[in-house]
Amino acid sequence: MAGSLDEKVKSIFGMVAINKAVANNVAISRVPRFISEYLINFKCGESQDAECVSRLSRYISELYPDPSDRELFLSRLKERGSLKLLDEFKVRVDLKRNTYLLEIPSLQIADAFVNEDIVRENARLFSGLWGVGLLYYKPELSRSKNRTPVVLHDYRPFQASYVDLKLFVESRSKFTFEEWVDLLVTSIGLNPKAYTLGQRLLLLSRLIPVAEPNVNILELGPRATGKTSLYRNVAYYSRIYAGGTITPARLFFDARLSVPGDLALHDVIVFDEISRVRLSNPDELVAKLKDYMVDGFFERGALKRAHSTCSLVFLGNVDVERIADPSHILEYLPSFMRDSAFLDRIHGFIPGWRLPKIMRSEESLASGYGLASDYLAEVLHRLRDVAAESVVADHVEFVGKYTIRDEKAVKRLLSGAVKILFPNFEFDNAELARVARGIVGLRNNVSRLLTAISPSEFPPKKLEVKVRG
Repeated sequence: MAGSLDEKVKSIFGMVAINKAVANNVAISRVPRFISEYLINFKCGESQDAECVSRLSRYISELYPDPSDRELFLSRLKERGSLKLLDEFKVRVDLKRNTYLLEIPSLQIADAFVNEDIVRENARLFSGLWGVGLLYYKPELSRSKNRTPVVLHDYRPFQASYVDLKLFVESRSKFTFEEWVDLLVTSIGLNPKAYTLGQRLLLLSRLIPVAEPNVNILELGPRATGKTSLYRNVAYYSRIYAGGTITPARLFFDARLSVPGDLALHDVIVFDEISRVRLSNPDELVAKLKDYMVDGFFERGALKRAHSTCSLVFLGNVDVERIADPSHILEYLPSFMRDSAFLDRIHGFIPGWRLPKIMRSEESLASGYGLASDYLAEVLHRLRDVAAESVVADHVEFVGKYTIRDEKAVKRLLSGAVKILFPNFEFDNAELARVARGIVGLRNNVSRLLTAISPSEFPPKKLEVKVRG
């Protein structure tokens, strides 16, 4: 069956189908998966084999420095006067100096120069865009400009310019429900055979905040189940906060620099290892975060009533032995998330302990053909502009003591799930019912946490759904 599915994927998706066994090779895993898979297609075409991996490994090592190689690359730039570099370049606007500031993360440079034509042609540089750039060292600039005298003169972005959302939508009818689920699981780099169908659907629920605007998800689970890696490797419109201190300026708006925060620049913000997250000025940040989680609006300082569609994902690790009691689960949350008003704004809670740990590569990682990660990332980004709530309203009936927040949460989660699993909006009612039951279960998990916090305000209840024929 796997072989026939591989042939179907290659036949239908052509150049955006990729051999995940090649993509999983350690030699090219130093860069995010959406970059390595872009390079596999760009550099190897249909020759996705060991020789291809060898060529790519050399290409990456020549252009993308390890942290320990930073000084070596800077030395090459100084001695040769130019350097070709692979990196996630980012541009900031400096109105006071009427210029653009270029960030080059691998070289730890935050104030280089950039050809303004490059900025005009690549708007995504403002949020960070991977590509290969040609840098020139211009020491004479440092004397008059008081900036790092490095100029980006030439740039080729790595992005899926060939994305055709119509292909993704229309191809759905050529796969059965389980084939489509297996294709998506393979596409995120995992082996569908290592999971039950229920677990595969739970895995794919992680994609909902990527495909649906303004979705707030909590996931707690043991380590090594792939929580963070999905957002790092598949969703290139994401920003991950891995612990540390988060400021209102970084998240919402930097009033001092008049620079928008990460919420305005990304599809998804991921708060990783939430028990270690620290908030600078927590009263202001939590209040603004709670307002934002309701309808996507926020304001700060001179920035009045701004709107973003950015989704929020909160990830944390738990000890499996202690998760039977919801009150024990609360112990893994930072204090600002143990507030019922905050938790009620979480649309769904993914129980990550129901997913097995990722084991040996031959057991847990994908080996067949799936969609290239850069293609899938761009498809999910474009699905955010597709409306599916009317489809949910036409086919799904809510049963139980739903509050308005329960209703909005389930609608939004289901809208995202439908776009991912039934992008052509065609489905068997039994299949939709199975998906809908899983989605409402994510909201029921939130309800149980709310009951553990305040049983008088949130008495126990069970939400259900019915699919109309």
